[in-house]
Amino acid sequence: MLTEVVGAGGVRLSLRVAGAANASAIVLVHGWAQSSLAWSAQLADQDLTRRYRLVAVDLRGHGGSDVPALGYDDPRAWAEDLAAVLDFAGNGAPVVLVGWSYGGLVITDYLRVHGTTNVAGVVLTGAITEIGRNRPGGRIGPAMRAALPAALSDDPGEAVPALTALCSGMSARPVDGPLTQSLLGTSLSVPPAVRAALFRRDVDSSVVLSGLDVPALVIHGTDDQVVDLSASEYAAGKIAGARTRWMPGTGHLPFVEAAAEFNSALSQFAGERFAH
Repeated sequence: MLTEVVGAGGVRLSLRVAGAANASAIVLVHGWAQSSLAWSAQLADQDLTRRYRLVAVDLRGHGGSDVPALGYDDPRAWAEDLAAVLDFAGNGAPVVLVGWSYGGLVITDYLRVHGTTNVAGVVLTGAITEIGRNRPGGRIGPAMRAALPAALSDDPGEAVPALTALCSGMSARPVDGPLTQSLLGTSLSVPPAVRAALFRRDVDSSVVLSGLDVPALVIHGTDDQVVDLSASEYAAGKIAGARTRWMPGTGHLPFVEAAAEFNSALSQFAGERFAH
């Protein structure tokens, strides 16, 4: 089901919703230049949708959401956007937050402003939690380094080859050609100005991570070429009691490349959190 909520500054945010309306909710936050479609394998999973309400958001400037001129470098804008999603998803009850790639940074924006209000637990998968020069929680891999700065260009002659290579490099396991094309199409649908604006930030999340007072699960593919494994090691080291799950032979898309394993881990973590 498609629906929408209103975020910071009146920005309309598009949502994909699956599962039981009255069940405990899992909110899925995608990465840079992608959309809620990234979570298709979770939204279609029979066990997850039987047990939980899944809500996947299109971040501002992405997918079916509005494309405002401002807000991409403002932690409070991201925090208020996500707060609107949590209000809708949880109906006042805490949710499990799942962030992939840049989605991890958006989650830290929320935590920085709201703390763990309405949060039962956090799952970071191939995620950054910081951004800026020499920020350990934002360390990227060779595929992303090779794509920059061309992937931010408004010249298609520069952007298209860079984004094509980046999308091809997201998976360490063989995946079908249509998936790579889908990832590329989604990236190209995000305006160049938005793709660039998301990089114009300098964020230290050490205090946010060390102050996290709900359980966290950190998942990362050991062959991720987009976000370096050390970014997740840093986050896990800062979060008291964080669990880790390193997935051998998996790249930047563990929820696609090893969907059954990922979904099982997510279902187990959510079940533990909602049992409390």
